[in-house]
Amino acid sequence: MEREVYENPIYGDKAVFLKTAAETGGLYTLIEMEVSAGGGNEPHLHEDYAETFTVVEGDLTLLAGKEYRVLRQGESFTVPAKMVHCFKNRSKSRVKFSVKFSPGQPGFENVLKIGYGLAKDGLTTGKGVPKKFSHFALLLVMSAVRVPGILRFMMPAFRWSANQAIKNGEAAKLIERYCR
Repeated sequence: MEREVYENPIYGDKAVFLKTAAETGGLYTLIEMEVSAGGGNEPHLHEDYAETFTVVEGDLTLLAGKEYRVLRQGESFTVPAKMVHCFKNRSKSRVKFSVKFSPGQPGFENVLKIGYGLAKDGLTTGKGVPKKFSHFALLLVMSAVRVPGILRFMMPAFRWSANQAIKNGEAAKLIERYCR
């Protein structure tokens, strides 16, 4: 079965869902990612799921807690739930890796599709952040992502805005548009 490739035009990243939560009965979600040189994400944590990174090609720099590590081809590392982490491609070429969410994360699956779709439609900043606050809040809440530092104090506002987006049908419209 051919899998759809989701692309983020801002970063040049690609994602392919190898196994969705629905396909594994909720046990895990498995995504193959390609990240351009200089790409990555910002420090964050997940309340109730772990992430296992396995490098397929290239080198991936991973912050887990307060420790940086470089994973090379064939190497894996699991970030447990509630640990602050992020990944970066600090090399001069693309890195390909798989990321496994345990248990499966249908919310995160939708968030990736919506986030990449918003970027394609020009509805994000140059850093890939949704321009609309309610979209940003909804993506945080749907993915069960929490932000560390000073932004953590904004989580009640993010949750409130996300709940409003759900109530007024904005969430359903994003899912309908981007999560086919």
